[in-house]
Amino acid sequence: MRIYGAKLRARPALWLMVMAACAPAVASPAARAQANYPNRPVRIVVPFAAGGVADTTARIIAEKLSESLSQRFFVENQPGAGGIAAARSVMSAAPDGHTLIMVTNGTAISVSVFKRLPFDPLKDFAPVSSLGFFDFIFCTSASSGFTTLGDFIAAAKAKPGALNVGTINVGSTQNLSAELFKTAANIDFTIVPYRGTPEVEVSLLQGNIALMIDSYSAIKGNIAEGKFRALASSGPVRSESMPDLATVQESGVNNYDVVSWNALFAPARTEPEIVKTLNAALQDILADAELKKRLLTLGIEAKASTPEEIASRLKSDIDKWQSVIEKAKIPKQ
Repeated sequence: MRIYGAKLRARPALWLMVMAACAPAVASPAARAQANYPNRPVRIVVPFAAGGVADTTARIIAEKLSESLSQRFFVENQPGAGGIAAARSVMSAAPDGHTLIMVTNGTAISVSVFKRLPFDPLKDFAPVSSLGFFDFIFCTSASSGFTTLGDFIAAAKAKPGALNVGTINVGSTQNLSAELFKTAANIDFTIVPYRGTPEVEVSLLQGNIALMIDSYSAIKGNIAEGKFRALASSGPVRSESMPDLATVQESGVNNYDVVSWNALFAPARTEPEIVKTLNAALQDILADAELKKRLLTLGIEAKASTPEEIASRLKSDIDKWQSVIEKAKIPKQ
């Protein structure tokens, strides 16, 4: 009887051992999906048309993610005002990591530019990592009398409101960079918005505007050909794409800091392990010297971040551009 009782007492322990051994076999479908991620092609939704800097960056990253995670990553362009079309597409997708979205500095601006943005980038998306950062270049035509940004500032102070500065459409980062420059430098000039960069370039060459502000990739051809003269870059430190070019701060405008960026986000409620897998892959990809060199030709300084870092950057830029928009009294769309 004592032996039989001992067998009875041993059974619970034996049962627990059997259950522990079988645990992997009865793992939840969600756990299995995470372990196998990605198990089918991954869509990266880009809220811009094909051919631009954001699109090119996304395609380069998609190519490298495909190699790193042994599954196809592809770009789907869904352009539209405020990134609304792209955001809706991603918000309606399953939060399983197989649909991602490129979020940019423009997303932060959209929060304040639109009266009713049908999504909240801080709540509806899960941050993964930054992809890259880039400055804007302040430039004039080679035939102008401005050789430094200080020359332009002095001329603007001498004749308030007389000089024209060209940017693309109202509410763009370039346009708001000009608005911020006006207040930071305490000068007055007229900001002239155009539909696209080519129109701004033509206007600069024709002498209709004294200065233009745009990305390095958009104007590097005219700079290389000697048609444009770069005066300053917008970031707090010199741009890696033009290391010999002074910053706006170095040109005498204290605390001027405009750096645009792009990043990868997932739908809200995406499992942390999936985000961790993507982030780890991007940390390796964006640290590669050859990839850094490739993106630098576009004026993009490749840099990965933690999810928390890019979420904080998004939040701070929302606050920053809201203040600029309110001071400039830009009407909401």
